[in-house]
Amino acid sequence: MGRDSPKKSSKKEKRRKKEEEKKPADVEKATTETKPKSPTVESADELPEVDETTVSSLSEEERKEYAAKLKAAGNTAYGSKDYNKAIELYGKAILCKPDPIFYSNRAACYNALGQWDKVIEDTTAAINLDNEYVKALNRRANAYEHLEKYSEALLDFTASCIIDGFRNESSAQAVERLLKKVAEAKGKKILESKDKRLPSPTFVTNYLQSFRARPPPAGLELGVEIDEDTGKGQLQLGLRAMDKKTGDGYEEAAAAFDKALELGDLEEYEAFAYNMRGTFRYLRGENLDALSDLTQSVDLQPALTQSFIKRASMHLELGLWNC
Repeated sequence: MGRDSPKKSSKKEKRRKKEEEKKPADVEKATTETKPKSPTVESADELPEVDETTVSSLSEEERKEYAAKLKAAGNTAYGSKDYNKAIELYGKAILCKPDPIFYSNRAACYNALGQWDKVIEDTTAAINLDNEYVKALNRRANAYEHLEKYSEALLDFTASCIIDGFRNESSAQAVERLLKKVAEAKGKKILESKDKRLPSPTFVTNYLQSFRARPPPAGLELGVEIDEDTGKGQLQLGLRAMDKKTGDGYEEAAAAFDKALELGDLEEYEAFAYNMRGTFRYLRGENLDALSDLTQSVDLQPALTQSFIKRASMHLELGLWNC
């Protein structure tokens, strides 16, 4: 019987080690010198009561011991998906000993709850304590990406890859993915800030000539005198500018058609005004606004076939088959 005792003890030791390995992978062990017995959720009442007032009265050794117990209890709560309890326990452990692992573990709880700003706050605290903490960098990068802060996420994933020697395939793929997102976002910003101008006068002329030539609407002929400070006067001014068939002339025409609708009081020329403004909006690449103008023109004057044709060609170009 005496010879069998060591074998039983060895089996118990192996079982204990296996249990240790089953602890949640997303939270980490603290780097403490002494390893107290891990408390469970059931023994939570036996955990030390710590707050900002009482912690100052503890010795350094007591703080380390309390921090280890609270952190272990936090790991147990995390494993049970009791994230709010784990957050509370990690917070108390941090009071005892500000450790990067404690901050990162609490960030893991906020991550599970989708509280991205708090993930960033805690991982930043962890990184400030250990600037080569790869797990905290990756966790913060992930939070930045959820908040669509792609440049910040790219920086963190890149730093993580460099520190880790590009061994983490997931982080390397994240860098590639975010490079595309950053480029797309910057490109979009540049396009949005860029003034939309008409294409070359040759292109505009060819486009306008692709429709059957019609004389100006009766009453807007170039020989008729109309006050330029009225909507009708601006329509006439736009038609006159179009006849120049130059870049400046077409820009002047586009501005005049915009002004005509701003001034209003167009009466029977309103549908024509929407047709012309819609045409130049389309040429500037303002497709949705152009469609809206052409639809308004069709609604006001169904007999104005040019508006129907232009709108139909835009639907085909934009793939709006059901419109």
